[in-house]
Amino acid sequence: MALWEFVLRLLVALLLGALIGVERQRRQSLAGMRTNALVSVGAALFVSLSALVEGGEVFDPTRIAAQVVSGIGFLGAGVILREGLNVRGLNTAATLWGTAAVGSLAGSGFLPQAALGALGVLFANLALRSLARRLEGGGRVGDPELEVAYGLEAVCRSEDETPVRLVLLQALSGSPLRLRLLETSDLETPGRLGLRAELLGQERQDRHLEEVVARLSLHPGVSAVRWRVLREGEA
Repeated sequence: MALWEFVLRLLVALLLGALIGVERQRRQSLAGMRTNALVSVGAALFVSLSALVEGGEVFDPTRIAAQVVSGIGFLGAGVILREGLNVRGLNTAATLWGTAAVGSLAGSGFLPQAALGALGVLFANLALRSLARRLEGGGRVGDPELEVAYGLEAVCRSEDETPVRLVLLQALSGSPLRLRLLETSDLETPGRLGLRAELLGQERQDRHLEEVVARLSLHPGVSAVRWRVLREGEA
């Protein structure tokens, strides 16, 4: 393989991997543009090895590609997270797998096929998202892949802990927010407790969270309440 051809294959793999990664970067996933570009370039380098080896021994590029697939399996497992009953990162792991295939095609010299493969991955991540949302939720509002974690903190009297918890649970009833964590801790001020909750929602649910905060603040035992975004990214 000539040097210019090697450089061309690497550049195509880099550009196609980065193109796939741009969509993941916009989704704020665990593996963004740089990760996908590196996966594509790495796969192209490994597959190009068979064409660069000189001498009597000839390597089968499909065998090297099979090892690339195995390696990507370990990398994909690292971006899959389990939080209670929810699993995050499956789509990103599948995207990395597709990016490795695109890089393998580019490294083997099948540049038009690699470009078509990248378009296929992008089509699955972009065009099929709305269809999947309709099939899953019957037209529900919110993107099921974009999960936002909120932190809510309140200060209340010790004797009002149970009523305040009840107000919080009632405020969340029928809300798109779901409770992931609820705990209390003693404060330095005598007779006061700190209540901390973590809430999960699909896409930003700031308005609903403000309603929960408003209901809590109306309780006479609550002296302070605030919220913040803990995490915003792929579900």
